[in-house]
Amino acid sequence: MSDVSFMERLLDGVEVEWRSLESIAHFQNAKPHEKFVSKDGDIALLTSKFVSTEGKSARWIHKADVLTPAFKNDVALVMSDLPNGRALARTFLVLEDDRYAANQRVCLLRVRDATAYSPKFLNYVMNRNRQLLAYDNGYDQTHLKKDWILKAEVPIPCPDNPKKSLEIQAEIVRILDAFTAMTAELTAELTAELTARKKQYNYYRDKLLSFEEGGVDWMPMGHPDVGEFIRGGGLQKKDFTENGVGCIHYGQIYTHYGTYADRTKTYVSEEFFKKARKAKTGDLVIATTSENDEDVCKAVAWLGKGEIAVSSDACIYRHKLNSKYVSYFFQTEQFQKQKRRHITGTKVRRVNADDLAKLLIPIPLPEEQSRIVAILDKFDALTHSITEGLPREIELRQKQYEYYRDLLLSFPKPETASAARA
Repeated sequence: MSDVSFMERLLDGVEVEWRSLESIAHFQNAKPHEKFVSKDGDIALLTSKFVSTEGKSARWIHKADVLTPAFKNDVALVMSDLPNGRALARTFLVLEDDRYAANQRVCLLRVRDATAYSPKFLNYVMNRNRQLLAYDNGYDQTHLKKDWILKAEVPIPCPDNPKKSLEIQAEIVRILDAFTAMTAELTAELTAELTARKKQYNYYRDKLLSFEEGGVDWMPMGHPDVGEFIRGGGLQKKDFTENGVGCIHYGQIYTHYGTYADRTKTYVSEEFFKKARKAKTGDLVIATTSENDEDVCKAVAWLGKGEIAVSSDACIYRHKLNSKYVSYFFQTEQFQKQKRRHITGTKVRRVNADDLAKLLIPIPLPEEQSRIVAILDKFDALTHSITEGLPREIELRQKQYEYYRDLLLSFPKPETASAARA
C-alpha cells in the first residue's frame, strides 16, 4: 500500500484546511535562567541542547527560580541554532506540570483548544518543520522570529468535525509514536557501538604514547629545541572566498578536520592572504577557544603543500617533531590532563599560547615517532571508517524517520509552504 493511498484512506475524502499556527496555539517566549543553574535543582531547563538531545543533556534549577514555567501539553520549540545545525526547530512535548522551565532561545506553543487540536499532533507537525528550516541559510546563525513561527501553516483534517479531526490526528500520532520508538532503539544501538569503538581506539592510542619513567625526555613544547607557538590572525567567516588560498578557521577544527589535513575547506583572496597569519606544511593549527573544556586545544596537523591562513582564536605550533606524532599526542589523556590546569574563562573557555608553551611533550627518537605514527595511522584508518559509517547510519535512520513523518503529514494543500515566508 502506498503512503498516498494510506493518507487517502485515512482522510476518507474529508477536507483538510491549513491555518496559521497563530490561530491554533499561543506563543510564549522564554527568559534566561543560566544564573540559576544548580546541581541540586529539581526543575529541568528546556534548552536547545535539552530539546535536540531529547532530554539527555539536562541542566537544573530550583522551582523558586522559574521565570518561564512549562505546563503539560506545551510544545517547546528551539528558535536558534548554528548554520545547518540539527537543533533548529526541534520540539519537545511536555508531559507533566512542575517539571520543566523554558530557557531563552526556546519558545512554548500552547494549543488554544485541545478538544479540536491535539498537542501531540502539533508536536509532530512543528518538529523540524520545513517552513521554519527554510530560514536557515547555511551561513549565519539562525534566530527564528516570533512572526515567522506564528505564520507557519499547520494542517487541520476535517475542520468542521472536531471529533473526527481528533481521531485522524490520533491515528497519525499512534503510527509516528511507534516509528519514533523503533528509530530511537536502532539509534541507541548504533550510538553504543560507536562509543565502544572510540573508547577502544583511545585506549590503544594512549598506551602507545605512554612512556615509562626515564624512557624518553619530556620537554616544554615552547622550548627553543622543540617548537614555538604563533597566534592566529584576524580571519573571519566574511573573508571566505569561493577560491583562492587555503585557510583554516578555528571553528572548523571542531567540525571538519581530524588528526591531519592536506586540503582546506575554505579559501581567502590573495590580497587577504598577504597580511594573514600563516601556517606552513608540518605546522599544527590549534583551536584555543571553545564552549567546553573537551574541545579546547583540538588540533590538526597541516600536511598540504604551501602555506595557509589561520584565524584568531587559533594558534600555530611550529616544531621540530613528526607532525602527526604531535597531533596524536594532543588527543591523549596526558595532554588533556596538563591542558585542564590552564583553562580560563566562564562561558567561553580558552588556553593561551604562553600556557601551551609550558606543557610537556615526550620526545622519543625520530624513528620511534615514525613507528608510533605508522601504527596509529592504521588504527585511525580503521576507526575512521567505523566512526564515519556509524554516524552516517544514525543520520540515515533519522532522515528515514523524517521522510515517513513528512509523508504522514503531507495533507493536500492548495499553496506551497513557501507562502509562509511572504
